[in-house]
Amino acid sequence: MSSTLPVDLDYLVARLHGRRGHLAEAERLDALCQLRTLDELARAVSPEATATSIGGFQQRLIRQMVDELADFAAQLVGSASALMAWLRVRFQVENLKVLVRVFATGKSAQAARLHLATLPDDLAIDVDGLAAAGSLESFIAAAPAGRLQAGLALAAEVHHELPRPIVLEAALDQSYLDELLKRTRALPHGARADCLTIANQEVDTYHLMLAVRGRFIYGLPPDRLARMHVSGSAISSDRFRQMLDADRLRDAARLVEGLVVARLPPEENRRADRTDLDPAVLEALAWNRYLRLARQAFRRNHMRLGAVVAFAAIRRIEMANLITLSEGIRIGMPPSAIRARLIPSAEEGRRV
Repeated sequence: MSSTLPVDLDYLVARLHGRRGHLAEAERLDALCQLRTLDELARAVSPEATATSIGGFQQRLIRQMVDELADFAAQLVGSASALMAWLRVRFQVENLKVLVRVFATGKSAQAARLHLATLPDDLAIDVDGLAAAGSLESFIAAAPAGRLQAGLALAAEVHHELPRPIVLEAALDQSYLDELLKRTRALPHGARADCLTIANQEVDTYHLMLAVRGRFIYGLPPDRLARMHVSGSAISSDRFRQMLDADRLRDAARLVEGLVVARLPPEENRRADRTDLDPAVLEALAWNRYLRLARQAFRRNHMRLGAVVAFAAIRRIEMANLITLSEGIRIGMPPSAIRARLIPSAEEGRRV
C-alpha cells in the first residue's frame, strides 16, 4: 500500500484549522446547552439548515460526518486515503448492531429503520434480509461481504453457546478495530505515532467497556470474552484477561488507570455489588481521554497528516455531543444535566 501524500495536504490542513474554530467545543458547547428548542439548536449549528424533527437533525449530523470523511479520503492518497475510507465504516457497524438487536428480538425491518442512519450506497446493508434472518447463518450471509462478515462468522460458535446480542456486537467492533489499527500502522512514519495513540485509545475503550458489559453486567464467561481481544493496543491480552478475572468492576478499572482513563473517581461508598463503579462514568472518562489525545495531536501536527486524523476524531466527539444535546432537549433536561453528559466534562474542557 502506497503511503504517498498529496501535494495539496497543506491546503486541506489549513482549511481544517479554519473549521476548528467553528466546532461546538468549550464555551460554544456550553452556550448550546442553554438552548431549549430543536429549532434554536439547528440554527445555531447550521444557520442555513432547518430541522423538523430530532431524528432528522441527528440524521443530518451523521451524514455530514460520513460525507466529510469521504471528502478527506478523496483528497488524500495511499494509506491515508484508505484510513479515512475505513473510518466511514464505523457508521455501517452501528447500523449492523441495530440489526443484531432486531435479529435477537424478532422485530421487523420497519422497526429497525427507525434507528438506522441513512448512509451512502457503498455503506448500505440488506435491512430486509438481515431482519428476516431465521438463523445466525442466514444473518451472517446477509451481512456485507468482507471484514465485518468474516468477524461475525468467527463469533458464531460463541454466539450459539451464548446467544446474546453483545457477542455479535463485539465481533463487529473487534473486526472494525483490528482493521483500524492495521490501516493506521500503514501511515507514513511522521504521522503514525500520534494517529496510533488515538486509535489505540479507541481500541482500549472497547476493551474496557467489553469487560464492563460482558463480564460485570451480563456475567459472560471470561474465557469467551477473552477471544474478543484486539491485539496491538495498550491493553495486552494478559491484562485484558486480568480485567475479566477481577472480582469487582473497580478492580478491573484500576488495571487500566493511566492507560485508558486518567484517574478513577474516588470510592465514596463500599458497595458490595460487582458494579461498584458507574459504567457510564467510566466510559465518559475513556472518551474524555480520547478527545484530549486528539486535541494534543492536532496541535502537534499543525500542518501535517496527523492533523487530519486528529480533526476527524475531534469531529466524531462533536457529532456525538450534538446528538446527546438534541436528545436532552427532546426530553426537557435542564442545561446543567445536558452538559454533564457531554464529552469532555465541563471541568475537563477547561483544562485541555
